[in-house]
Amino acid sequence: MIRFTLFLVVIGIGLAVLILNDDRGRILGMQSEEFGRFIYLLPIALMLSAGVWASRRSVGETMRQMMIWLVIILALVTVYLYRQEALGVGNRVLAGLLPGRAVVVMTSEGGEEIILHKLLNGHFEAEVNVNGQTVKMLVDTGASMVALSHEDAERIGIDLTRLTYSMTVMTANGRTRAAPITLDQVSIGPIVRNNLAATVAEDGRLDQSLLGMSFLETLGSLQMQTDELRMRD
Repeated sequence: MIRFTLFLVVIGIGLAVLILNDDRGRILGMQSEEFGRFIYLLPIALMLSAGVWASRRSVGETMRQMMIWLVIILALVTVYLYRQEALGVGNRVLAGLLPGRAVVVMTSEGGEEIILHKLLNGHFEAEVNVNGQTVKMLVDTGASMVALSHEDAERIGIDLTRLTYSMTVMTANGRTRAAPITLDQVSIGPIVRNNLAATVAEDGRLDQSLLGMSFLETLGSLQMQTDELRMRD
């Protein structure tokens, strides 16, 4: 029983390494595909060994051991073949539990699509990478540009002393002044935009940063489906 458990642990670790490696790089000096075949053949060799060992007892015991290993092999092969789908399902579940976390899925055309789940307040929130820092933004098609709150702008390293608040904008708190800026990089998952026009709101005038049209209008498509918002590059 101890050997059986040890075999399962070794195979499980091998599968976990394959899934986390995501078909990139080498594992123990082997390409991912070669390592996958090794993990695939390992339980077969173990099954044969177990069958030979069990044949010392009785034919019935041999068949029982072989059936157990056959089930294990089928389960392991299924997990390996559908590992990408399993990762996708896991990401979708995690995104549903943690709204705002972008999920990247493959489309039927082979491209990538980002899915955001709606918050309880009915809005869509995204964790956006701005100049190398993560900023939580509300997706707002009514905002003409990406708008940073005073606090977020300071946190990502923008020099607020050099800003000129020359623009008049409307926010949930009413009319206010904003400073035009250019962000080096704004990205959500694989969608990356460089030198993007944006604004910084006056201190205390914007509760949360907004992902506005200066970013959204560059997308290939933006679709709202019930509780999901889908973005394509």
